Amino acid sequence: MAPRKIIIDTDPGADDVMAILLALASSPEELEVVLISVTYGNVALDSCLRNVVGMFKVLYHEMEWRKSQGKPLGFEALRTYKPIVAVGPEHALEEEFLMADNFHGSDGLHGVHEAHPHLSPADTWKALFKEGLPNGAEEQEHPYLQYFKPSKTPAHREILRILREEPADTISICAVGPLTNLALAASEDPETFLRVKEVAVMGGAVECEGNVTPVAEFNTYADAVATARVFALTSPTPASTMPPVPKEKGTLPPYPEKLSKQLDLRLFPLDITTPHLLNMGYFLETIEPQLSAGSPLGTWVNTFMGGIFRQIVSMIGNEVEPGLSLHDPLTIWYMLSQSDPAWKLAKGAPEDIRIETSGQWTHGMHVSDRRGRTRPDGITTSEVPGDHDGWLSLKRGNRINRLVSSPGEMAFAPLLMERLFG
Repeated sequence: MAPRKIIIDTDPGADDVMAILLALASSPEELEVVLISVTYGNVALDSCLRNVVGMFKVLYHEMEWRKSQGKPLGFEALRTYKPIVAVGPEHALEEEFLMADNFHGSDGLHGVHEAHPHLSPADTWKALFKEGLPNGAEEQEHPYLQYFKPSKTPAHREILRILREEPADTISICAVGPLTNLALAASEDPETFLRVKEVAVMGGAVECEGNVTPVAEFNTYADAVATARVFALTSPTPASTMPPVPKEKGTLPPYPEKLSKQLDLRLFPLDITTPHLLNMGYFLETIEPQLSAGSPLGTWVNTFMGGIFRQIVSMIGNEVEPGLSLHDPLTIWYMLSQSDPAWKLAKGAPEDIRIETSGQWTHGMHVSDRRGRTRPDGITTSEVPGDHDGWLSLKRGNRINRLVSSPGEMAFAPLLMERLFG
């Protein structure tokens, strides 16, 4: 059986790393990660990229350790395929500053590089992604390059190249950071971008509170304009939900009036991701045998997970057991098990969900129609009288497929840990 081919667009971050690890731990028949496109987000771009490179170095040491111990190697997708790693811009489309999260520490992984320098890449890794620097003895200096190919092409152009070269509707994108790379790709060549099979977006808060403001989730908040532009591709009339264009900003151009198809966008907002927890007690119980045996991957993951648990305790106290919400890994689980009927869309899907880009207090909000109105019977025109901005229109508004249930909130953490550590 041919694997599902995926691009992971990411800003690592601890849960991003866990998502990538889950994808690389799949079987070759399940998933092929063809590209990891790196963006800013949880921390600055250089730190996000360092975390991806560091992850591959840790996996190299883990594979060598498992061989030496006579253990099953696992990570078959890692050992079968060789994803490209490419780098995107340093900040949002229309902002000069970085809106960093820092929930995952100043380096995105709670000091793991300082705690375990032997598991971190030497500073020369930066040259792998820079133009004009020689190739040659790179793999000898960086043996973990056997597991990925660094690209010197901007990430959004690598996305377009892959979508152009692969058959249409065969590449899926898991977007688990700010959507800047996707918005750049869609702007440069919208028809090529629409060759994607589907885009699974971790972002937003639809019927729950936000995690960076009362109404906004971080990934959307960090580049609301990019999110709005990507969401607009789901609309029969993309211009109807595009963000307003400030005169003083050098914004991306509008999409062509006519496009060949609408984007299939699967949304994983905080509503569904937050309850999927990796609790501290279960994690510590599961990771202890790995630590005792000397697993490099176990040691590395335990360091940043410990940092997360301490961070959560500092925020909410000791009354509730701390747990990491598996926001980003949920999109990978969906790619692995999409045929499971337990994955369900919101009633009435696709929904018209739009992104607020200019509100003083609502920047990054996912706005949906909560009036309970339905399109009246007998209306033959595309618009409904008295419906401002076309929320009941046949031609205006976005068409978002929002996930509301999975194969099991309690089932996911054990599956994740089993896949990573056996």
